[in-house]
Amino acid sequence: MEAYLGIDVGSISTKGVVLSKDYKVIASAYHRTQGKPVEAIKGLLKELQNQSNHTKIIGAGTTGSARRLAGVMLGADIVKNEIIAHAVASSYYYPDVRTIIEVGGQDSKIIILRDGIPIDFAMNNVCAAGTGSFLEHQATRLGIPIEEFGKYALNAKFGVTIAGRCTVFAESDMVHKAQMGITTEDIIRGLCDAIVRNYLNTVAKGKDIKPLILFQGGVAANIGVKTAFERALEQQVVIPENFLVMGAIGAAMLAQEYINDSKITKFAGFETANTKFITKAFECKDCPNSCEVIETFRQDQIIDRYGDRCGKWSEEVK
Repeated sequence: MEAYLGIDVGSISTKGVVLSKDYKVIASAYHRTQGKPVEAIKGLLKELQNQSNHTKIIGAGTTGSARRLAGVMLGADIVKNEIIAHAVASSYYYPDVRTIIEVGGQDSKIIILRDGIPIDFAMNNVCAAGTGSFLEHQATRLGIPIEEFGKYALNAKFGVTIAGRCTVFAESDMVHKAQMGITTEDIIRGLCDAIVRNYLNTVAKGKDIKPLILFQGGVAANIGVKTAFERALEQQVVIPENFLVMGAIGAAMLAQEYINDSKITKFAGFETANTKFITKAFECKDCPNSCEVIETFRQDQIIDRYGDRCGKWSEEVK
């Protein structure tokens, strides 16, 4: 079977899919990035290969914050930002979608679509307040498995206000509420409401949010946050079946679109998982800009350079 590969490398997680020509997910995988994107990508490739035995990859695409690194490693045919990848996948599976809420491990974004075309978006990658990493930290502090966190919010009997504009203030407020005798369930519901309130007042401020509304990213697995969005928006919020890997699906779909123009894939193969990659950085002193140039090596051979404003070093590799 011929298929397409999509990889989405984020700061917290690395996701991947193998997609058939008719956009069915043949294989999907999720790995923690843990500050080691190269190792996460390798592990992901091994798992996808095991799941999609006898599948020939005829196109590959990458997205996410480390999309360039992933693209160079894989020999990707196309490298696109997360906005385009999420919009492409979402509008295919849900043609009526007009708003995409995406909350990941360390950032969040909103995408506004009309007739399948993204017309507006906003991102927040400056503060971790209201993201997956903050929720996981609070779940650990409370001794509750992150998978059960949202269910606690649904069992709350009363609403309580938690300061959600800052992770430090939110945690301090949660401790204070606990010392006052507020139940854990009510505190967790208050935290979910604070996350949504922060998102709507920062990322989504001024955006024309209309149904159909999709909720994607790792935090979409938290039923407490989904319910908090529905309370705040007074609208139904839909979680797609493949909410965790929609970015990777979009990257695979974009790869198919590119290859359909009678191009041959540059994909380096699943054996990339056994290849040695090293990334280095140096500061160019040739002019006052003092650019930090990033170099990537495969088996001790340089394959990519970027970061130089004038193009001196990157053009040399090309």
